[in-house]
Amino acid sequence: MKEKVSGAISRAKERFKNRFSGLYGPDDLACMEEGMGTVEVILIIVVLIGLVLIFKKQIRAIVETIMNKISSDSDSVMS
Repeated sequence: MKEKVSGAISRAKERFKNRFSGLYGPDDLACMEEGMGTVEVILIIVVLIGLVLIFKKQIRAIVETIMNKISSDSDSVMS
């Protein structure tokens, strides 16, 4: 029984060691991280699109206010 437990513990240690240390070489890590930039950019774009859809009315109101202010200020400069 003691040998079975000892064997199971040593196998678990070996799996842990292989999983978290030295299993991947430097070339493998570079290859794995290569696509991360793309995934991050896509996630940021998805979040931004979601925010625009959620706050569409508020964004439109702010843009209209700014454009009206620019229009009225440009009219005062021209006259």
